[in-house]
Amino acid sequence: MGASPVDSIHHSLGTLLDYNKDTFPYKEFVLGVMFTVFLWEEYLRFRYYRKLCATEVPKALREHVSQETFDKAQAYGRDKARFGFVETVFNLVQNALSIVYDFMPWLWNLSGEVMFKLAGYGSEYEITQSIIFFVLLTVFSTIISLPFSLYQTFVIEERHGFNKQTLKLFISDIIKGHLIGGVIGMPFLAGFLKVIKLGGENFYLYVWLFMVAFQLIMVSIFPTFIQPLFNKFDPLPEGELRTMIEALASRISFPLTKLFVIDGSKRSGHSNAYFYGFFKNKRIVLYDTLLEHSNNEEVCATLAHELGHWACNHTIQMLVFAQIQLFAVFFLFSQFVNNKAMYTAFGFMDSTPTLIGFLLFQFLYSPVESVLQFFVNMNSRRNEFQADAYARDLGYARPLASGLVKLQLKNLGTMNPDWLHSMYHRSHPELVERLNAILTPARGSKVEKVE
Repeated sequence: MGASPVDSIHHSLGTLLDYNKDTFPYKEFVLGVMFTVFLWEEYLRFRYYRKLCATEVPKALREHVSQETFDKAQAYGRDKARFGFVETVFNLVQNALSIVYDFMPWLWNLSGEVMFKLAGYGSEYEITQSIIFFVLLTVFSTIISLPFSLYQTFVIEERHGFNKQTLKLFISDIIKGHLIGGVIGMPFLAGFLKVIKLGGENFYLYVWLFMVAFQLIMVSIFPTFIQPLFNKFDPLPEGELRTMIEALASRISFPLTKLFVIDGSKRSGHSNAYFYGFFKNKRIVLYDTLLEHSNNEEVCATLAHELGHWACNHTIQMLVFAQIQLFAVFFLFSQFVNNKAMYTAFGFMDSTPTLIGFLLFQFLYSPVESVLQFFVNMNSRRNEFQADAYARDLGYARPLASGLVKLQLKNLGTMNPDWLHSMYHRSHPELVERLNAILTPARGSKVEKVE
C-alpha cells in the first residue's frame, strides 16, 4: 500500500530540514538574530525620527494641514519614537539576559516546585506544570511591562490629549484582562498540549485543526461576550445617519443586522469603525469619537471603505493566509519538538517540555516571521487601496478623502513619513498616497489630484 498524503508531505518537507540539528548553535543563532533585527529596526527608526524633526509642512498636505497641527503631530511622533527606542532597548537587554542566564529553565523548575507544594504532583504532570509556568510567566511579564504601559498612557497619551482613562479604569482593565485570559487561556493551553501529546508524529495536523476551531469560537464570542465587559455598546439611534448607513448596506447587499455605537472615548480620543459577524449576521460598530468629528457623509464613506474589505473578500483572504502560515508553523515545530539538543542549548538538561519546546521554536522561527510580516503588510496596503477604490466607485471619493484627513488630524497621525520605514512597518498606506489614489480619475472622470 502506498504512503498516505500526510506521510508524503512529512517526508518531503522533512528532507528540506535535513541538517545536523544536534550541533546547531541554537542560542548563538537566536541572540544573533535578535541583535540583527534590533539594528535594522533602529536604523529605520532613525530615518523616521529625522523626518519627525522636520518643521515644514509637506507640500502635498499644505491644503489640508495647518502649521500648528503639523507641529503637534511631529511632537507626538517624536515622543512615541523616543519611547519606543527606550522600550525596545530594555526588551532587548531583558530577553538577551534571560536567554544567556537561562531564565526559562529557572522558571520551569520554580513552577514544578509550586506544583509539588500545592498539589504534591511530580514532573510527570507536565500539562499542570505548563499551566503554572504560563501563569508565572504572565505575572512576571505584566510586572516588567507595567511601568512602560503607565508611562505611555498617562504621560505620552495624556500630554497629547488622547488619554481618557483614570488610573482606576487602567488597573481594572488589567485585572479583567488577566482574569478573562486565565479563564480562557488555561483550558486552551491544556487542550493544546493534550492534542500534541495524543497526535503522534502527525500532531501538527490535529493541533492546527484545534487552533482553527478555537479561533472561530473566539471570533464569535469576543464581540458578543468579552468586549462588552470593557466597553458599552448602544444601538445607533434612529435618524438620518442610521437611514444612510442602512441604505448603503442595502445598496451593496451587505447583510446588516445591527448598528452599534461604542464608547471608545471612555479610554482614548482615537477613532475607529469596524464590522463583524458570520454569513448573514453582520454588525457594524462605530466609535463615538468618529461621530464627534465626522459628518454623516464622511461616516458613510468610512463605512464604505470598511465594507470594501468585505466586498473584496479581504477578510477571507487574510484568514486563509493566516491558516496556511499556522499550519506551516506547526509542521516546522514538529521537526524540533523532540530535538534534545535544542532544549539542552537553552539550559533544559533533564526535560523536554512541549510548551518550552514551542517557545524555543518561536525564537528560531522569528526571522521567518519578520520576512512574512513584511509581505503581509505589503498585501494589507494593497487591500487598503482596493477598499478605498471600492468606496470611491460608490461615489464617496470626496467625503472619504475629507474623512481620512480629519481622522489623520484628530489622531495626530504621521504626516511626514519615511518611505522605507513605512514600507517595512505600516499595514496602511500613508495619507498622501491614499488621497492621490482616491482622487485620481477612475476612467476619464475629472477629479483633481492632490499636489
